[in-house]
Amino acid sequence: MYNELEMVLKLCLALLFGLFIGIDRQLKQKPLGIKTSMVICIASCLVTIVSIEAFAKFAGPDHPNMDPMRLAAQIVSGIGFLGAGAILRRSNEGISGLTSAAMIWAASGIGIAIGTGFYLEAGLTVILLILSVNFVPYVIKWIGPYKLNQRDVSLKIVMEDHGNVTELIRIIERKDDKGRKAKANQHRIRRLKIKDLEEGRQRVDMVITASEKEYTTELYHFLRTIDHVISVEVENL
Repeated sequence: MYNELEMVLKLCLALLFGLFIGIDRQLKQKPLGIKTSMVICIASCLVTIVSIEAFAKFAGPDHPNMDPMRLAAQIVSGIGFLGAGAILRRSNEGISGLTSAAMIWAASGIGIAIGTGFYLEAGLTVILLILSVNFVPYVIKWIGPYKLNQRDVSLKIVMEDHGNVTELIRIIERKDDKGRKAKANQHRIRRLKIKDLEEGRQRVDMVITASEKEYTTELYHFLRTIDHVISVEVENL
């Protein structure tokens, strides 16, 4: 009876801790939602319980090499296929979903910990995971160097036939700006692609690093004021 109650407790804790992770991801509208995280955590816990109980039930002289954690080990490797489905590549310019994939793997680990009876460790892991993805990055950006306060932005610009691409790049980089905020407003070009269009027009695709404090709308209006620019498309990566 005691073992049955303990199994129920383990599965309920797995559901609860999976719910915490799912809520965090759901609030950020990430691929890993509440249902997915709970299913992963509960199923990992169940498989771990089965693995341990199978060892207690079937191990003996006839099965001297039976490993109680063999199924749990397969969870860790097998869950990678599910995590890979959360990783997305967008227009060859950026990858998203890495954190959600890592959280999928972490949810399975929490389920395994609960299944083996490490309740305190599982609870502390949930707390540290939520802190690590919600609070620690902001603290590091606040006290860290300037490069930690930058983000990647994709720009698609169409220029008139007599536009100067070199001048456009110089203006976007803002290296000629003077003043106390000049460094914070500078942009570094990471990737550049130039394509000829009809009627002599040119399309310039680039990925730049911009300050977190610079609004996307500010960047858009800044690009619209540049001479010979016909259209602008800005996207955060």
